[in-house]
Amino acid sequence: MVRLLALAAALSVAPAPAQLPKGTLWRDPAHIAAQVSTPKPPFTFVREDLSGTQPKVFVTDAAGAMWNVKFGYEVRPESFCWRIIRACGYFAEPNFFVPAGRFEGFQQTKRHDPTLHPDGQFTDARFQYRDPNLIFLKDRNWRWDRPPWAGARELSGLKILIMLFSNYDNKDARVGPAGGPNTAIFELRRPGGIEHEYAFTDWGSGMGRIGGVSQRTNWDCAAFAEESRSFVQRIEKSQVIFGYNGNINEGFRTGIPPSHVVWLMQYLGKVTDDQLRAALRASGANDSDTACFTKALRLRIEELRAVR
Repeated sequence: MVRLLALAAALSVAPAPAQLPKGTLWRDPAHIAAQVSTPKPPFTFVREDLSGTQPKVFVTDAAGAMWNVKFGYEVRPESFCWRIIRACGYFAEPNFFVPAGRFEGFQQTKRHDPTLHPDGQFTDARFQYRDPNLIFLKDRNWRWDRPPWAGARELSGLKILIMLFSNYDNKDARVGPAGGPNTAIFELRRPGGIEHEYAFTDWGSGMGRIGGVSQRTNWDCAAFAEESRSFVQRIEKSQVIFGYNGNINEGFRTGIPPSHVVWLMQYLGKVTDDQLRAALRASGANDSDTACFTKALRLRIEELRAVR
């Protein structure tokens, strides 16, 4: 209850955001740049990253690329979801699951996880590529219910994907920097100039029970599959009613018109079961979870396909 009251208070008092730059929320998936190479050992420890809530460190790999490495319950969802997000035309930083390895020159960190050992050995890690041409614009968060994207079908598509994965941590700029908003703007330096990418950045929560705050679980396919039967509940007053309960429900559970669902399905509808299975295996899913999540996600996708 205290957590809910704190979130409500933050939502009600957060100041209006500063003027936001022009940018892009969605691109035709055919025009999205090729993926980066997977991380290659040896990995060299650079420093600890104290942002967010999960233990993280920065390392470089054999090619000199910089990676942000995370441990904890968000590892598998983040390693999986970004692949589907990109396939549907949205921006997401590449995340790779690395089952085991060692950090050269490792130094003791302030935050700990059972999968990260004092000698630098680790298991079950998420490696997120840090593109040197991509800059995170600090404190330039945006809101679901305000310009530049409020009401756009591209925004509805992103919201549907968040709900597809039962991601409950859909906080936006209303919570302010201290509250951990998960909407962000990136500055991308290209040969032709600077572009701005609008994005949702936290794909680590979910893939489990969406329920109330005390009932939520992560990477829990039995619960995820059970709730998949009521993912799309009905169409009422020209809006789709979803079985969803996130940190922000306005504009998610209700408010999305059927035409926006139909638009997204041009892209999400092309994702095959083989692609889902491959993405799940690449994210560290075992055989049981791969079969279970593939079936549950297919059920949700077909519920969306039936919307007219």
